[in-house]
Amino acid sequence: MKEFELIKEFFTAQPVSRKDVVMGIGDDCALIKANSGKLIAVTTDTLVAGVHFPLDTPPRAIGHKAVAVNLSDLAAMGAEPCWISVAITLPEVNQQWLAEFTAGVFELTEYFNVQLIGGDTTSGPLSITITAQGTVPEGKALCRNGAQNGDYLYVTGNLGDAGLALAAINGKVELTKVDFDKVLNKLNYPKPQVLAGQLMREYANSAIDVSDGLLADLNHLCQASKLGANIKVEDIPLSETLRNNLSAEAAVAMALSAGDDYQLIFTTSATNKVGLETAMGHANIDFSCIGQLNPSGEIKLSYNDLPYEAPNLGFEHFADNSSKHA
Repeated sequence: MKEFELIKEFFTAQPVSRKDVVMGIGDDCALIKANSGKLIAVTTDTLVAGVHFPLDTPPRAIGHKAVAVNLSDLAAMGAEPCWISVAITLPEVNQQWLAEFTAGVFELTEYFNVQLIGGDTTSGPLSITITAQGTVPEGKALCRNGAQNGDYLYVTGNLGDAGLALAAINGKVELTKVDFDKVLNKLNYPKPQVLAGQLMREYANSAIDVSDGLLADLNHLCQASKLGANIKVEDIPLSETLRNNLSAEAAVAMALSAGDDYQLIFTTSATNKVGLETAMGHANIDFSCIGQLNPSGEIKLSYNDLPYEAPNLGFEHFADNSSKHA
């Protein structure tokens, strides 16, 4: 099967056709109608086999995750996801693999009303690069550098389950089948917090998604805002599965540094705290307040008001842990 036959067979037929797409797949560029009063948020992420997902990951999960990690970036900006482009490098043309991969892509694009508008296909080691674009009202985008001294620090969902799945895959911990399936689903099928991002843009000052680990990503936010943070370890949200399979200390370390959770870290002022919590509660979004920002420039942990030693910051490309999914 040649390149354009592959594109026509697997990528042209999709469940979403947006009115703001003038030209989608099939030309040199896509054409999109820009809406006045809104900014276009653009993000690009590459997933490489053995680095961002284990080599034996099902193709449907790869397709889902490739889209999810990009929509998570848009969510962190408070943006509404609208369009994606997919560039995929394949070692061979396996039609069954491609059918499952595109099913994973399209189940998520359909859910969030996102249209695939272009991309590229090449031959080589398996990798997927997606560019996702969305819109956010002018003046409402949530940026890392928007945090203010005294802001309360929050995170959505639970942290550490995806890391526990990786630990089990790599033979570092033994789980029952039931528990392994639970956390493997968190690793393979992350749920981007799009609704949370759009709700919090009315109340929050800053946000970032958790891809490399709570400490690593919070550090990015603090550096951009030139602030520090105090984190109450006992308030970090951990699932029952994580608590039941690791010691308390190991569970906290996993939540702080493992990554792949794709939850949102966000901050808000004391003035907007009640409004934010009310809005998130009405939308049935799980969230936890885990600390507060300060002018120190350092991230400090405490457990029941006593100092707590932090583990390593988390995943970093080109560091010694850059093949953690192999």
